[in-house]
Amino acid sequence: MLVLEFKVKGKPHQYAAIDEAIRTAQFVRNKALRYWIDNRGVNKYDLNKYCRVLAREYGFARELNSTARQASAERAWSAISRFFENCRKSVPGHKGYPKFKKNSRSVEYKTSGWKLLDPKHIVFTDKKNIGRLKLVGTWDLAFYSTEQIKRVRLVRRADGYYAQFCVSVEVRETLEPSGNTVGLDVGLKEFYTDSNGECEPNPRFYRNAEKKLKRAHRRVSKKQKGSANRKKAVNQLGRVHLKISRQREEHAKRLARCVIRSNDLVAYEDLRCDPAPSHGARERAPRERIKNLVRNHCLAKSIHDAGWYQFRKWLEYFGVKFGKITVAVNPAYTSQKCSNCGAIVQKSLSTRTHVCQCGCELDRDHNAARNILNAALSTVGHTGTSVRLRSPSAVEVNASGDLTATLAGANLSEQVESLREESPRRDSWGVSII
Repeated sequence: MLVLEFKVKGKPHQYAAIDEAIRTAQFVRNKALRYWIDNRGVNKYDLNKYCRVLAREYGFARELNSTARQASAERAWSAISRFFENCRKSVPGHKGYPKFKKNSRSVEYKTSGWKLLDPKHIVFTDKKNIGRLKLVGTWDLAFYSTEQIKRVRLVRRADGYYAQFCVSVEVRETLEPSGNTVGLDVGLKEFYTDSNGECEPNPRFYRNAEKKLKRAHRRVSKKQKGSANRKKAVNQLGRVHLKISRQREEHAKRLARCVIRSNDLVAYEDLRCDPAPSHGARERAPRERIKNLVRNHCLAKSIHDAGWYQFRKWLEYFGVKFGKITVAVNPAYTSQKCSNCGAIVQKSLSTRTHVCQCGCELDRDHNAARNILNAALSTVGHTGTSVRLRSPSAVEVNASGDLTATLAGANLSEQVESLREESPRRDSWGVSII
């Protein structure tokens, strides 16, 4: 799937109609969630059928396109299924019980309720009277057929309204192998340090914009609640936050693309996994998942500002796009373990240099990046079928049942005939046929 985003231009009454459609979609989603709470055993298809009941009961819900109502019910079911999945996986802490939406920002249409007039104009045909909107962007929708566009979403942001097109197309590019492998250790001092010792500086977008944020917050606090000036001040505050989020997203996307294109295998920390069991009585692993890391009130702002999860998300996306291998490694003890001899060298966060008795002296993050790469290579190095030898002089047989060596004093044809009589037949996939 490919998502193409355009900014939409319209008149004030069209923007008001989009807001009304968003509120209706939020209403349908909340009513579907309430229907699931009140009726035990309701499934996804029952919620879709309930949308028709809402359309008969409420006139404003009838004005919204039927597929848009179904998409809102699917949003409710998405939250419900995620809650059930967390319960089955025994996720510690809160399981994410579905909540009612208070401030939705988008409405989603499926294959009806809209029509693409040309690559730069779209019209919405339901009774919300959104009408014809102009699309502003650099993507060329004429390159894709209308049948490939599976969904259209209208999104409201602080700086205007946007239209997103979900296009069913495979995004694949073939690159020549570079022969390089790299391990990445993310941090706060540097955004990441790779296994070659090279560092990428941390841009700290939120820290640099804190003065603007404080000024915008003061403007909001000085305005009277409910006034038009307060709405304008809130919008200005939202624009500052929007710029920070876009800067962080583009930075992570640019770095991930460069790293993936330059290497055949990229290893990074799986900061969402649970740490490995500790060796001591009450010793804790040196790194935990991001959700636990931000519990440190001294580092929470810096961790959120770094955007490690966004970087990982784009690494995995570009890895699939360019056909490169991405490996998430358990981060436990990657900073404490010596990358040269494997010994555990305890150090606090303030100790930035790794010094081991074996003579290895590296930067702390460089040592961790090398450990991450070694761990990734050890996991992908043995992916074939394992072979158990019957005796030291036995002949190895690969996954297809073919011989890998010949016995001393015997030619290959004699050896093959003898082993065929002793071993079971195998099919083309290497599975024994009884």
